[in-house]
Amino acid sequence: MKKEKRTIPGARLIREVKEYRFPAFLSPVFTICCVFLEILIPYLTASIIDKGIALGNMGHVVKVGIVMIVCALLGCLCGVMAGRLSAKASTGFAYNLRAAMFKNVQTFSFKNIDKYSTAGLITRLTTDVMHIQNSFQMVLMMCTRAPSTLLIALFMAISINARLSLVFICVMAVLITLLCIIVPMSMKYFKLMFKKYDAINAVIKENIGAIRVVKSFVREDYENKKFKKAADELFENSYLAERIMVLNGPIMQLCVNACIILISFLGAKMIVGQTGLTTGELTSLLSYVMNILFSLMMLSMVFIMITQSAAAAQRIEEVLREEADIVSPEKAVRDVVDGSIEFRDVAFSYYGKDGKRVLSDVNLTIRSGETIGILGGTGSGKSTLVSLISRLYDVTQGEVLVGGVDVRRYDIERLRSEVAVVLQKNVLFSGTVLDNLRWGKEDATQEECMEACRLACAHDFISRMSEGYQTKIERGGANVSGGQKQRLCIARALLMKPKVLILDDSTSAVDTATDAKIRAAMRAHIPGTTKLIIAQRIASIEDADRVIVMDEGRIVAFDTPAKLLETCPIYQEVYESQAGNGDGDFDEASKSDEFTKKGGERE
Repeated sequence: MKKEKRTIPGARLIREVKEYRFPAFLSPVFTICCVFLEILIPYLTASIIDKGIALGNMGHVVKVGIVMIVCALLGCLCGVMAGRLSAKASTGFAYNLRAAMFKNVQTFSFKNIDKYSTAGLITRLTTDVMHIQNSFQMVLMMCTRAPSTLLIALFMAISINARLSLVFICVMAVLITLLCIIVPMSMKYFKLMFKKYDAINAVIKENIGAIRVVKSFVREDYENKKFKKAADELFENSYLAERIMVLNGPIMQLCVNACIILISFLGAKMIVGQTGLTTGELTSLLSYVMNILFSLMMLSMVFIMITQSAAAAQRIEEVLREEADIVSPEKAVRDVVDGSIEFRDVAFSYYGKDGKRVLSDVNLTIRSGETIGILGGTGSGKSTLVSLISRLYDVTQGEVLVGGVDVRRYDIERLRSEVAVVLQKNVLFSGTVLDNLRWGKEDATQEECMEACRLACAHDFISRMSEGYQTKIERGGANVSGGQKQRLCIARALLMKPKVLILDDSTSAVDTATDAKIRAAMRAHIPGTTKLIIAQRIASIEDADRVIVMDEGRIVAFDTPAKLLETCPIYQEVYESQAGNGDGDFDEASKSDEFTKKGGERE
């Protein structure tokens, strides 16, 4: 049995300090210098009182006063430098963390992405990193300042009067014990709190993304209640965690006051009794009391921040350590010779070998250049089947071959550049029409883009837009219709000039006439490309060479449309229902083209 490799918690995060190691190192150095200079001031004050004021020696007062001013100025300078360097190191660290997480997410397969919710990943990249940034800056500043202040002040106090300094040590022991009780109690609530952040982000993302639907169905009240529920749960967890952590302040204040009272009382007795303590030394001791207890207060604040960020650090580290389960093999095949496809005894489950089978006993052979229709009810496994071809998922059992080679032997980038997929959910990005088209081919000329758009029946409506191919597309394609979006996505895929083109219900929002034109254009201009068309309507696949009919994850028929009409009950039923009632498609593309004639952009 393979042993799990043990890793030090947080080690993966610290690696991302990278080029900011130098300022991260210098910041504590300047902080220690600042602390040392500040701690000298009470010592010098005692000298002024005992050797200057008490003896009437103004020369000593002036000389020591100048030294105190120099110490104060140098301490201020060191503090400024420490602050600037810690800010640079912490913001750089946060930048590297976000970049590393985002880069790793780009390598994830669909299975990896399914493991984390979209809202969860957004929270980790934003809120969680912000907590880590603040904690890192606090560690560089306070985690250096507080211990160094504590140790130097304690040393100075002991050197003045060892017996009286025992008060500090006793109070410190009580305080540290109480902190060790408080911090673990609140930790579990902070961990749960970050999960509630994920939940509230999910509600916000879903609502904003579907705001048109929300308003169309007048569901604002329902959405408000859903958000309130998520916000209430976050409030409850935050309140429980903070309710425990706020005990820190009163406990600290109690310890500070107790220490001052004890030192003042015992010190006064020693001065009156003339047992080896001067007025100046008592003044210094009281200053050191404040320094020591203030440093403990800072440490307690660091504990609070680290407690909060520990949960965030674990969540970030999970993403950084997550390894993509689909990678290119060593000595990967880089040439896809043709668009032939073969499934051999394929079975697939989203949850591994023990999970429920989404596909079972899939065997089929598709010749290069064929046009294949795929028909089946919702949940029959159509989209899953085509996802295996471009290796968006790996088969649980069996083999998928493209160009006669198992897809697991290909270099992933090369395979996916030859297998273009227009997914069921079409996505456009913010930028111009041309920018979106060039996702298919980064160096494509405008003429190549126009040619692809003509094949996808998109050129006409683009030409009628306010700025043509330079028209800005809003995030998610919010300013174009569903039909326009689908045609732009098809054009983007055609620019790749792939050996296999997969259209996953990608013409559902265009009218039947435009759908027919797109299919005719592809038949005439890319005859060597294997085309797989998932469709819900018979009209989209009636001129296919062969049609795959699926039901409950199995291929129940695979033949020409004419033969399926004679032999396949499922195909017959779909054909008769659509032929009897008419296609009845809403001509969204035609209507949206009217928008472009008037204003260039929809809504």
